[in-house]
Amino acid sequence: MKIFGTILTIAVFGLCGFVATIIAALSRDAEFYTIFIPALTIGLIIAVILAIYGKLKNKLAKNAAIAFFAISAVSLTAFEGFQAYEKSLEVVSSQDVDLSEYRPFGKNTKAVSLDEPSSFKIEHDLPLLDGATALYPVYSAFAQAVYPEKEYPLYEGEVVSSQTSHAFDRLLKGEVDIVFIAPPSKRQMEFAELQGVDLTLTPVGREAFVFFVHADNPVDELSIKQIQEIYAGEITNWSEVGGEDEEIRAFQRPEGSGSQSALIKMMDGISLMNPPSEDIASGMGGIIKETTNYQNRKNAIGFSFRHFSQNMVENGKIKNIAVEGILPTKENIQNETYPIVAEFYAITAGSDNPHLKAFIEWMQSEQGQEIIAQTGYIPLQ
Repeated sequence: MKIFGTILTIAVFGLCGFVATIIAALSRDAEFYTIFIPALTIGLIIAVILAIYGKLKNKLAKNAAIAFFAISAVSLTAFEGFQAYEKSLEVVSSQDVDLSEYRPFGKNTKAVSLDEPSSFKIEHDLPLLDGATALYPVYSAFAQAVYPEKEYPLYEGEVVSSQTSHAFDRLLKGEVDIVFIAPPSKRQMEFAELQGVDLTLTPVGREAFVFFVHADNPVDELSIKQIQEIYAGEITNWSEVGGEDEEIRAFQRPEGSGSQSALIKMMDGISLMNPPSEDIASGMGGIIKETTNYQNRKNAIGFSFRHFSQNMVENGKIKNIAVEGILPTKENIQNETYPIVAEFYAITAGSDNPHLKAFIEWMQSEQGQEIIAQTGYIPLQ
């Protein structure tokens, strides 16, 4: 019976330990649990076998077993306690800036105004506008110049912001007439084609795609190749690019967001690494907050569009990285020395609204481009 009990103990505890170790290997805490679980399993098997043969009555064996399980309990408690402490330091926020401050005709609105009456006005059949968080101040100002004065709620009505991905989906469904976003991703364009939707992309302004780090990070510049290798998972420590000996925590955005599409374009066919889910920031503001605050460390890198990160969020805890030695200043964008500059678009999808063509032509006119410049973006010319 003792031999059978020994075999059964090894089989049952061994199988359970093996399965638990495999599960642990797939978790974020694999480094600890893939050692702890096998060690605990072996300890349990030895203790049970000793009990079967009556050896635990021996004082030395009994004390050894007590010490082993006490050390295991302390190790587990210490590890989980430290994990809880680290989690308490995280500032994980997907909230963006308060876009209600940019609503057209709002009290003390931050939406810019022309110094003269707009040469183009729409009184009826107002086109429905939606778009990226970062571009809401632009098309809100367009509406303020062209639309009649009234209340324009942020989340419903003629001028809303539901972020890039959702705004693009709404355009395909015919729920809005124009969306203002960065160039759609390849997958988004393929999906539109699959849906039989014919898109018209009209450039209305330009903006720099920027990378930023914590203000205390000693790294001030990176090459495009270095950025690509960081986001491909080939460069993993800041010491490899002239910084301190710290792991690089490279935040990304969800697929379909404007800035994530810009990152994919910048990668130029190089595959992105798959980040842990906690390294994906859902909001544009979130990626800035997490880069500055994640566990109070300065090892993060994030990306956004220049105006959003510098003017809309105004977070003094980040600094923009010079790419190929060039900082993304307004002057460097205008003279085209900063290497990552892209146009942003007013996109339509066959709406029958009678004002679309003239409205978009006005956006490209001197007055429309003046609004682009006053808002903080770069005019087409």
